[in-house]
Amino acid sequence: MQNPSSQALDAREKLLIDQAVAAFAGRPGALLGILETVQAAHAHKSLSIESLRYIAQETGIPPARVYSVATFYSLFNLEPQGDNVICVCRGTACHTRGSRDLLERLCLDLGLSRQGISDTHDADKVALTTPGHKFTVRTVACFGQCALAPVVEVNYHTLRHVNERTLQREVRALTRGGK
Repeated sequence: MQNPSSQALDAREKLLIDQAVAAFAGRPGALLGILETVQAAHAHKSLSIESLRYIAQETGIPPARVYSVATFYSLFNLEPQGDNVICVCRGTACHTRGSRDLLERLCLDLGLSRQGISDTHDADKVALTTPGHKFTVRTVACFGQCALAPVVEVNYHTLRHVNERTLQREVRALTRGGK
């Protein structure tokens, strides 16, 4: 009997998960590799609850553990991400060098709600996506590059000593001809 929770997955998604499970079977950190493979194949770089359930079913790992791993690591997303992902560091060094102002200006420029930022005093866990999924703005606790603060990552490319003008230039380039 088929698990009803996996019925929402199409045959292609199941095949991808089956292949990832086979490729990582018996290897240390197999679950991380499986989750990363499945997320990378998704158009909006996210993991659906259905895919997490199917991964649990196929690996024999309890669903709660699969979910806890997927939510513990910031590289995994349970919500669809934009075509372009901008991560603003909120660590102490970046904060003291203006990362909160960068974050607020970025959200304003992209037309994102300030609600997500103002709900938390330090904006630790912001993840906002523009309508149409062109951009996702996220925060991370620390990139570990404090000497280069403030640090912003744009599509996995690290920018250092970022100011508003630099960040606006990056966004304009992505809006015009980038992804």
